[in-house]
Amino acid sequence: MSVSLGVGEVLARIGALLRPLADAQQAAPMRAYMRGQFAFLGIRATSRRQALRGLPSLRGWDAKALLALADALWTQPEREFQYVAVDLLGKHHRQLGLDDLPHLQQLVQSKSWWDTVDGLAGVVGDMLRRAQAVQPGAQARMDAWLTHADPWVRRVAMLHQLGWREQTDEARLLRDAMALAPEKDFFIRKAIGWALRDHARTRPEAVRDFLARHADRFSGLTLREAGKHL
Repeated sequence: MSVSLGVGEVLARIGALLRPLADAQQAAPMRAYMRGQFAFLGIRATSRRQALRGLPSLRGWDAKALLALADALWTQPEREFQYVAVDLLGKHHRQLGLDDLPHLQQLVQSKSWWDTVDGLAGVVGDMLRRAQAVQPGAQARMDAWLTHADPWVRRVAMLHQLGWREQTDEARLLRDAMALAPEKDFFIRKAIGWALRDHARTRPEAVRDFLARHADRFSGLTLREAGKHL
């Protein structure tokens, strides 16, 4: 479908909506919380999202345009622009398809930290859940992500079923947890526990039994995260 506004125009509008809200006093602790890795305007999530209500609708945009806008937002120095990109991709995930997974993976691997990676895991998950309903086997695309050299990509593979509830592929979830169990990376260990804890909301007995049988395979962090509500 045609795009009424160009990527550059929308990027400029986003900047015009956000930059007047910059707060240096808020930016300092936000930067510190992310270990000084990123610059911040100092805009909290609620204020950021309220400001972006003034953005023109992107419902007519196709995947190519949406991803081009995400790329443009990713080049901006302040972290809030990457958060906007994740929010927009999540809002318009129905315009994305399986062929867009490589592009989403590139975003996962750029300026990587848990804040954007976890948001992108949600985008990937929403898109895959929709694709899986009409194309059984679509989830198999995550197999390559699970064994990827980049731990952030592996984290997305572990987390992509968050919130799927009854639609969760339990066998895949448990298999992936076992595959990543030997990992030493903090964020991988936490992701395994988080994914299991989420599934326990729907299938507590299955998760409890799984943990009882394989407790010796998992780190204390994973077990604590997984068992929080059991």
